[in-house]
Amino acid sequence: MSDTAETRQIVYDWNEIDRRGPVVRRDFALTDETLRDGIQSPSVRNPSIEEKLEIIHLQDQCGIECSDVGLPGAGQLAVDDVTRLIEEIRDCKLAILPNCAARTHRNDIQAVVDISQKTGFPIEVCAFIGSSPVRRLVEGWDVAQMTKLVTEAVDLGVRNGLAVSFVTEDTIRSDPRTLKTLFQAAIDHGADRLVLTDTVGHATPDGLLNLLTFTRSVLRSMGADHVKLDWHGHNDRGLSLTLCLSALEHGFDRVHGTCLGVGERVGNAAIDMLLINLKLLGVIDRDLRPLRAYADKVADAYRVPIPHNYPVFGSDAFRTATGVHAAAIIKALQRGEKELADRVYSSVPAGDFGCRQVVEVGFYSGKSNIQFWLYQRGLGIDEPRVDAIWDLAKASDATLTDEQIFKCLLERGLLDEAEAGEAADRPLA
Repeated sequence: MSDTAETRQIVYDWNEIDRRGPVVRRDFALTDETLRDGIQSPSVRNPSIEEKLEIIHLQDQCGIECSDVGLPGAGQLAVDDVTRLIEEIRDCKLAILPNCAARTHRNDIQAVVDISQKTGFPIEVCAFIGSSPVRRLVEGWDVAQMTKLVTEAVDLGVRNGLAVSFVTEDTIRSDPRTLKTLFQAAIDHGADRLVLTDTVGHATPDGLLNLLTFTRSVLRSMGADHVKLDWHGHNDRGLSLTLCLSALEHGFDRVHGTCLGVGERVGNAAIDMLLINLKLLGVIDRDLRPLRAYADKVADAYRVPIPHNYPVFGSDAFRTATGVHAAAIIKALQRGEKELADRVYSSVPAGDFGCRQVVEVGFYSGKSNIQFWLYQRGLGIDEPRVDAIWDLAKASDATLTDEQIFKCLLERGLLDEAEAGEAADRPLA
């Protein structure tokens, strides 16, 4: 309903006033880093290959164009998992395109080449090297040595028929002279994409635009306008989603993220939030109902609980016990207008993302909450039941659970065990 005439009639949208054309151009792609960068979080569990296969299918169902399926240079387990994921993409004819991260070392590039040749399927190589002065100081690298590593890595990938993207780690804190030298070396040897990164979440929107302007000037000076540009950002300052949208607005060809923002330290840009915002902005038009299952799968497989107040997929995202809010939602639902119920106290239509509005009973609730709770569970609405739940809610310091309400009604003789069991198992109306 987000872009229908009905929505425009019931929502006055200040976001659209004097907006000149679409916020984001439409010829872009997204890369999902959940299966590689997401696993670098010290708090997550490395999913089993069966779980990774489920994840790649869910990424595909959400229309995500590319997936980083691993870093096979990390060892045999990574090689085995990446190989199996590539076979799944090939055999199931998934639309999603795979890439692999690789250090600018011969062994890492060769590992990707070997998997591509074994599976008969093309894999984009994303060859990375730390480029910032602080990293060079710590590692004792000089630019000449780095340039040699870059050219040898790119040569090896290109010589074996693979597309090579060159990734400068910590690009946003790297000096122009070093970046220009490395960019030119990679492009001269066949890299057809540069990935600009905010590895430690340092960037602001101004910084992103400055870096993009510089990079484009380098490409123009080389006559390399064919080279595409990616943005890869982390969330240390809480700006990663904003930066992804800015990157797309300013014309990056591809941006990266992870489901639920899983990743090292505080994580990466959340690709689920990016998809949701792109749909709400009218930039993409696709069925994102599988996104709910994707978020739940990653939360379970990675052992990362979704915070209760996480947008859209948190348990409280569409849940209210406040009397005034609940009453408005209930009135819309009782009129049979689920789309209106999704709008009256929410900017995000729950149904578009595999979710629904939930009305509960708590110390801020009105009697309409209680009546609706009974109605949803197919229970008769009468004054004794409403009063019993009302008394319990007003004496509580938290939202009531279904178990508490059923127990209250059972103890007061207002419900029998069989009726309670049926109501608990019945799908909500």
